Amino acid sequence: MKAARTTLRSAGVLGWCLTGALGCTQADEPPWSPQELRVIFSLSPPPTLAPSPGNRVADDDRAAQLGRHLFFDKGLSSNGQVACASCHDPIRHFTDGRQRARGVADTARNAPTIIGAPNAPFLFHDGRKDSLWAQALGPLENDAEHAFDRTAAVHHVAAHHRARYEAVFGPMPTAAELAALPAHARPRPLDSRHPQARAWAAMTELQRATVTRVFVHLGKAIEAYERKLVPLPGRFDRYVAALRTRDPSAAQVLSAQERRGLRAFIGVGGCVNCHNGPALSDQGFHNLGLPAAQGVVGVDGGRSVGADQVRRDEFRCGTVWSDATPTTAACQELRFLNPLFEDFLGAFKTPSLRNVARTAPYMHAGQFATLEEVVRFYQTLPGRAQVGHREWTLRPLPGSVVAADLVAFLQTLTGPLPDARWLGPGG
Repeated sequence: MKAARTTLRSAGVLGWCLTGALGCTQADEPPWSPQELRVIFSLSPPPTLAPSPGNRVADDDRAAQLGRHLFFDKGLSSNGQVACASCHDPIRHFTDGRQRARGVADTARNAPTIIGAPNAPFLFHDGRKDSLWAQALGPLENDAEHAFDRTAAVHHVAAHHRARYEAVFGPMPTAAELAALPAHARPRPLDSRHPQARAWAAMTELQRATVTRVFVHLGKAIEAYERKLVPLPGRFDRYVAALRTRDPSAAQVLSAQERRGLRAFIGVGGCVNCHNGPALSDQGFHNLGLPAAQGVVGVDGGRSVGADQVRRDEFRCGTVWSDATPTTAACQELRFLNPLFEDFLGAFKTPSLRNVARTAPYMHAGQFATLEEVVRFYQTLPGRAQVGHREWTLRPLPGSVVAADLVAFLQTLTGPLPDARWLGPGG
């Protein structure tokens, strides 16, 4: 055995991976090849926090504390019953367990986890926002989610969060300025006759700018809070760490079935083609040819619609509301984003697989209730795309891939919840 290990080492294969006793696989399993190890190492540890050039208070703890209170505040909704945490429940790894999110009314999309969201260059399943602070503002004025408006939000924050707000952003509008504002007003480009739109149009330019500035600050505070929700290492990460250090206990960290699932994931299963890097996501958009979502009327255009929306978004990178200038590198992708790109039609963002076993149901409209259903779909790729075309590179899983092995591996990607002090509204 010593001679065999020496030969393998001289051939470029890490000898410590030959047997379970030396920390890689069991004796009846093939050792990890150098190429496989490079891929495995590229998936762990969890990603470090990416910068947020559009938000100068992104890493300000005072802003995070304000954002935490806003995140759990049901007063930021038209019926007083919906908070960000309603669809992003900490106990459920910041999801809601529903097929599709429900705010003031039912929505057409599944609520994704917020854990790890700060590292995504585009937010929502269709990528219609390009920063986490801009994303946080979307649900507040969405008629099916919070169904609120920015002027009402300013009144509410002045009444309930003024001290925390002013500690971060400076003075809020004075009592006289607030009294001059309507109770409810917001821009509604598609419905200029709506009472909120008429009230918005009747405001002075200075009033509209003042209200929007405070509204933007709320989004930036919520982002600062959500940046505290980073993915933490799970058993898979402990396994990778043991492999890196040649720890003899590596083979005991994952079971044989979980290691088989990992081998399929990075190998013949092809999962790693889209679920790669420390986030286990390429952050791209793909049309999987998913079945229609029960109860959803119409066809969802996905990224083609989202790309058009983000290019026209009021709060996109480089606007007056962003702390990033138009020449900032983070803004450059918008310059070349083409909503008419044919692969965008019916495509949706590749989700991170970290904590995936805790975030059911799956896909953009919750089409699959379990991981087993997801793998079963990939085994046969039934049907055809409702719109656009299925990802050209997508192929059914080979018959050699055992679904239970893949599911077992995916369960090793679960890490603990973030620091407990960020899991509730606090005092």
